[in-house]
Amino acid sequence: MASRGKSETGKLRQNMEEQLDRLMQQLQDLEECREELEEDEYEETKKETLEQLSEFNDSLKKIMTGDMTLVDELSGMQLAIQAAISQAFKTPEVIRLFAKKQPGQLRTRLAEMDRDVMVGKLSRGDYTQQKMEVLTALRKLGEKLTSQDETFLVENATATLNQFEKVTTGSEDKILALASSGVKTKA
Repeated sequence: MASRGKSETGKLRQNMEEQLDRLMQQLQDLEECREELEEDEYEETKKETLEQLSEFNDSLKKIMTGDMTLVDELSGMQLAIQAAISQAFKTPEVIRLFAKKQPGQLRTRLAEMDRDVMVGKLSRGDYTQQKMEVLTALRKLGEKLTSQDETFLVENATATLNQFEKVTTGSEDKILALASSGVKTKA
């Protein structure tokens, strides 16, 4: 009884992080195996995964309204879920690193992408998309970006990423509206 719910809160957070990791891994695996799947099988599996993310988000919302000690830690996960649902981010690995608030690993991912595009392992289009996602995630996490990175963001901004960028942590209604718009376009 001395913990006053701290151990339960920690266990709940761990379970939620594991569920988010599982769903993000499922999305990543789906993208990696896209070539091997029939188009309708791919679309169906992706739709089911996005529905699971939406249900997970609903659970987070209920927890956040009932247990204020979890709000700060779960807000990052909720933003990551909203990004996945709204398709602001298309790279599950970036979503996962953003949700876990890991700017160091996001910067490492950026360096790997720079290398991969130079050696031809990553196409210029994929590089631009993924770099935009990483830089947007870093900015959203409060990280300082170089002037070159800021310029890159401005020159390559997409409407969806700009909309996600405008959503602030305290604006639950805006986050949910953004998610809803992403889900409606998929159905």
